[in-house]
Amino acid sequence: MITTNNPITVCLWFDGKAKEAATFYCSVFKNAKITTDTPMVVTFELNGRKFMGLNGGPMFTFNEAVSLVVECETQEEIDYYWNKLSEGGQESRCGWLKDRYGLSWQIIPSIIGQLMRDPAKGERVMQAILKMNKLDIATLQEA
Repeated sequence: MITTNNPITVCLWFDGKAKEAATFYCSVFKNAKITTDTPMVVTFELNGRKFMGLNGGPMFTFNEAVSLVVECETQEEIDYYWNKLSEGGQESRCGWLKDRYGLSWQIIPSIIGQLMRDPAKGERVMQAILKMNKLDIATLQEA
């Protein structure tokens, strides 16, 4: 029998730094914890979402085809996550960054969908986003 509630866990492949990465992510997110720690696999939770860090070796690396999205209510939250996650990593455009492990993140305001709903305003918001690295809520609302 096939069930419909099978848990889905994101597995992140690291080159021997799964525990280090999990510890870092748990330091960034307030509602976070490491739940299992073995030499090969570290499982952890960030804001209720389960992740598995696999010490898989150097064969595979992260790229922008997969990113984790953090929706933020305030500019203070955007600033916090942007600063913490980009430290030792690389800032990019349009609210994207890579952390020190090469994992891509999108740090976005939770109101972005609402701002993009109206076609005319949505185009102005998109043009503003294209000029930014870290997103600025006030600038997007004024667009």
